Amino acid sequence: MSELVGYILSGLVTGAVFAVMASGLTLSYAATGVFNFAHGAIGFLAALLYFELNVGLGLPAWAAGVVAVALFAPLLGYLLHRLMFRGLAQAGETAQIVGTIGLTIALPALGLLVVDLVAESLGLPRADATSLPRGLGPYPAATYTFGGVHLDSDQLITFAFAVLAAAGLWAFMRHTPYGLRMRASVDCRGLATLRGIDVDASSAMAWTLSSTLAGLAGVLAVSTLGLDSTAFTVMLFVSATAAVFGRLRSIPWTFAAGLGLGVVQNLVAGYADFAEDVTGLRTAVPVILLFVGLILLNRSRGRIAGSAAEDAPPPDHLADLPPWRRRLPWALGLVALLAWTLTRPADDFYVSVVAQGLVLALIFCSFVVVTGIGGMVNLAQASFASMAALTCGWAFSSGLPLPVAILLGVLGATAVGVLVALPALRLGGRILTLATLALALLADQVLFQIDEFSNGTIGWPLPALGLGLADTTDPRVRVLLLLALIGLVGLLVRNLERSASGRAVLAVRSAPAAATTSGISAPRTKIMLFALASGIAGLGGVLFAISKGSVTATDLPAFSGFVWLAVVVLQGVRRIGGAVLGGLIAAIFPELLAGWHVSAHVGAILFGAGGMILARHPDGVLAQLGEARHRRRTRGDRAAALRRETPAREGAAPAVKVTNGTGHRPVTAPPRAPAVEDALFRLEGVVAGYGDVTVLRGVDLAVRPGEVVALLGANGAGKSTTCAVAAGDLRVTAGRVVLDGVDVTSWPAHRRAREGVLLAPEGRGVFPGLTVDENLRTWLADPGPVYERLPQLARRRGLAAGALSGGEQQLLTLAPALVRPPRVLIADEPSLGLAPLVVEQVFEVFAELRERGVALLLVEEKATSVLELADTVAFMRLGRVTWTGPRAEVDGARLTAAYLGVS
Repeated sequence: MSELVGYILSGLVTGAVFAVMASGLTLSYAATGVFNFAHGAIGFLAALLYFELNVGLGLPAWAAGVVAVALFAPLLGYLLHRLMFRGLAQAGETAQIVGTIGLTIALPALGLLVVDLVAESLGLPRADATSLPRGLGPYPAATYTFGGVHLDSDQLITFAFAVLAAAGLWAFMRHTPYGLRMRASVDCRGLATLRGIDVDASSAMAWTLSSTLAGLAGVLAVSTLGLDSTAFTVMLFVSATAAVFGRLRSIPWTFAAGLGLGVVQNLVAGYADFAEDVTGLRTAVPVILLFVGLILLNRSRGRIAGSAAEDAPPPDHLADLPPWRRRLPWALGLVALLAWTLTRPADDFYVSVVAQGLVLALIFCSFVVVTGIGGMVNLAQASFASMAALTCGWAFSSGLPLPVAILLGVLGATAVGVLVALPALRLGGRILTLATLALALLADQVLFQIDEFSNGTIGWPLPALGLGLADTTDPRVRVLLLLALIGLVGLLVRNLERSASGRAVLAVRSAPAAATTSGISAPRTKIMLFALASGIAGLGGVLFAISKGSVTATDLPAFSGFVWLAVVVLQGVRRIGGAVLGGLIAAIFPELLAGWHVSAHVGAILFGAGGMILARHPDGVLAQLGEARHRRRTRGDRAAALRRETPAREGAAPAVKVTNGTGHRPVTAPPRAPAVEDALFRLEGVVAGYGDVTVLRGVDLAVRPGEVVALLGANGAGKSTTCAVAAGDLRVTAGRVVLDGVDVTSWPAHRRAREGVLLAPEGRGVFPGLTVDENLRTWLADPGPVYERLPQLARRRGLAAGALSGGEQQLLTLAPALVRPPRVLIADEPSLGLAPLVVEQVFEVFAELRERGVALLLVEEKATSVLELADTVAFMRLGRVTWTGPRAEVDGARLTAAYLGVS
């Protein structure tokens, strides 16, 4: 019995570290939507600083811990938010994953490089995996006995700090205004800004707290893990299991799952005798639980085409060039590479490096298929390559001819790819990414450790591939062979994109439900992509083994796929050219650094800098170069057009091109409305739109205190866009927005809301994941007066707002304005989808607010109710206010003109 208790208690201590790490991971993901793969790297940096301060400079353990956890870690989190995470929050999932992967590699390298540079001058010890850091407790650690179970002081301190951190974090998130703002920002980021919440500040706080927890976990674990950055990354993925069981949202459940994970891992290690027969099974317990948790608890309820499904394809800035112009740079590069290769001797070192780069490029082409085209981030590509290489080696050693062994290897990788595709039928996004990584780690730790398959540490020898007059022992032959294979893969990818199957892939990626209703089989499409990508990766893995002359289970570890994806995406994952550049850079750049006697840490740091660039340019280097060329050419075209433009005749009225469905016809812009001197809120000549589409074309509106202005018009007139501009949710390209005489055009939405401009957006302006009470507290310090006025909300104060009826949600949207009236209230389609009795109640709220001096701008398609309340009416058509006047002057003819577009 004491043995069992000992396993449980020691497991709780181990699990406490997992729980702290997972809680920080859950916090940053829940608050910002970015899954931080660099969470373990942040913990490593804090542990490294703690070690150098404690062992190197002689600071007491508690002082070194305070500096590392309470000062350094939060500062690092804030700096990363400013430099990278803020941009990644608005990027697609692929860019988010790759950006944080870059940090995973760069941050430890940066810390180790700094230590190497200052170690001699400051007398600091070198930091490596053999270093022996101390824990936070006394040294040597004191031992305590509880019921026959021995625990040392470091273990007790670890558990105590973990419990305190979890309790404090839960209290902060649930019982402070800052925690409420962070949860509101997660629930609906756009609405949070309209409620006066600075979502950027909330994200900064989330990253600061998350990094603090990562630093705490790193310092608590450093005495066990040592200063091995890879061990901290592994700890991240183990901790991710707990975060998954907390659904990446609930910190209490995440903390409990972390504790349970530590206990289960200890119990399996101590009692699961069956695990002795399967190599690696005991250490793979967290990975197995991670995969099971992903499958059972995290079915994607949104778009499930894949991780990049929400990434809009980048515009093709070279589309206007003739095909030969687009292919010319690649053709010249190919000719130069061939000429250089064929003029070098057979034993030239750099020809071998280029051949190695082209092998990687062939493997990287698989990312173009599954991620660039299919939108699914798969981190198991290295396992596919390893599977094919080991299968080929086993088959050849069994007596099969080499070509047959190669074919079996590729088919084996394809079969495994189909199996890995099965989770893609159920999962999507980051969850699918984690699932493929879990399967890759499981293959590394269990499947590839079977001696009969991998031949132990010796591996399988493989001969060179004969090609008639030469064989692949000559690196020049390998270069020619690989270029030919990459060209064939490029043709395959191009034909896939242009075929019916390619159109089906794009349909499933962008709109799975619509694709299904169109008769497209999403499962078949995804399985086809995984099979094709794994086959390409398998072919690359076989050629990797043939080039090397042998293959072992450790040649292509799962974490290689982690880095490979980042390399390809940095160059451009949607194009074969990005895969080729990525492969060559991955092989050549480290050799150049070594030849220049530059620390290998510098290459890793530059790689991390590439991740930061990706936060600003998510489509990679190739797309960025095409965009830069397009901008230069556009500027030149515009300058030439200006030189050719003849001056307009004096006194001629400017004509505006308006599309009316039959073509373009010039019409004279409507005259500017006269300024309203006592207006509280004004739009003056506002021009705005979305991207290259202009929606508002010189809108003038004015609202006085205590006045109701009804903005009417047909669908597509620009009413909702006008509301977005007024609230600061959409930038203007011309004109200005004025509040009480102050130009607020440049103010963001949250600042306008704090100054009294409140928008009730179209639909329902509530945070569905927050309770009724929490919704009210985003605008009010005390929601009590609301409950007195609207008892139906009082009865539902503890209910999630998303569970209310449509009418109750609209009342919840407007209720805070009754207690804390804004200066300007903008309501976009407030009666949309509501019953007549609820509409009447909503308009009673508007009438009361008018009596209290609030300026109201009401946007409606249904004119009857709003005209009964309005003082002034404005009609919109095609992005312009075509008429403004008092309610008394509105008649049937004007309404017909506004809604039917007749004059």
